[in-house]
Amino acid sequence: MKRVLFLGGARYAFPLDPTSEKKFQMLREVGEIYVIGLTPGKRPLRFIQHAHFYLFPASPPPLVRYGLIFFGGPFLALWVILRHSVNILVAQSPYEGFAAAWAKVMAGWAGRRVSLVIESHGDFEANLFLQRKVRAPRLYRWLMPRVARFAFRHADVLRAVSYATRAQLEQWAPGKPLIQFPAWTDSEVFFHAGANREEIQKKIILYAGVLVPGKGVHHLIRAFHRVHMDFPDADLMIVGREANGDYARTLRKEVQGWGLHGRVRFLGEVSQAELARWMAQALVFVLPSLSEALGRVVFEAMLAGAPVIGSRVGGIPEMVQDGMTGFLVPPGDEDALADRLRWMLSHPEEAKAMGQRARAFARRFFSSEAYLRGYQRVFELAWRALKEDARAPV
Repeated sequence: MKRVLFLGGARYAFPLDPTSEKKFQMLREVGEIYVIGLTPGKRPLRFIQHAHFYLFPASPPPLVRYGLIFFGGPFLALWVILRHSVNILVAQSPYEGFAAAWAKVMAGWAGRRVSLVIESHGDFEANLFLQRKVRAPRLYRWLMPRVARFAFRHADVLRAVSYATRAQLEQWAPGKPLIQFPAWTDSEVFFHAGANREEIQKKIILYAGVLVPGKGVHHLIRAFHRVHMDFPDADLMIVGREANGDYARTLRKEVQGWGLHGRVRFLGEVSQAELARWMAQALVFVLPSLSEALGRVVFEAMLAGAPVIGSRVGGIPEMVQDGMTGFLVPPGDEDALADRLRWMLSHPEEAKAMGQRARAFARRFFSSEAYLRGYQRVFELAWRALKEDARAPV
């Protein structure tokens, strides 16, 4: 029987939110699932709900939190491997793969073979520097590639979420078995919300995602400032967790400075169901990222019937057909973004037709069945690597 341990920095609470519950309920079909991650609050959490969860507290400062994963993670993973006879270990980034690789090495010392899968959900070389100001950046730039190379050296299978992340993985670990499929989303929630999409009375421009510099929300606010006087019925809604408090405060000051108070609203983190309702009401969804692996919110918005304006980076061009389902703009180009916002606001009927084409594409692009088949292929390759390793001479 396949027993799979996921190790990463994803956050979970008990009970699971509906989206995570659907995901782990479905993954039970491929084996027994264990998860090491983070939970809100100051205390560790352990529970069983379709999977076995072992969660570090997410409340400490980032440096301490990452230390728990990178230094505590290998020993907790080793304990789970030995206690529950785990045979497949999945790291949800190359850096978390460092912790997973050490767990694999220590399990080998204890006589237990484990197959290691390393996933990439983003540009792991640049993302950290796009999220926050990094102290001692030279040290990080020296350390990070060495950490990644150690992880890839011990990896048996790789998983990418887009062609962009696939190309990066192939460059770092050529010749390793690699499977590509998108990240999980509760597609039915967004698709059903789009089915109830009504005639748009108010022109809502929507952003959804964490608030960090790499998402380019400051460019969106400035582009909106350039067009808002001509469209008094247009509002900008910003949905997402304030992962970088300094950046979020800067955004609010900029809104005040531009005189956009009342026209730009920060809604904070919302449930998937509420996000789907906002997407179904939006005239256009905008993702102005400077770097993006795939941009899962893009096809979620498309499922809800919203056309998309996205940066021409990462996996976004894999989903947005320029001029057909939305528009692509150069990252950081506020003039181009303002021009496309103006077009959407001036042509609501054409924008609606774009959204209908986007909805049809997104329905083909992602399905829970394809997601499950993707992991089945990943685990089959990992299982094959485990068997080949068992036959290899010691």
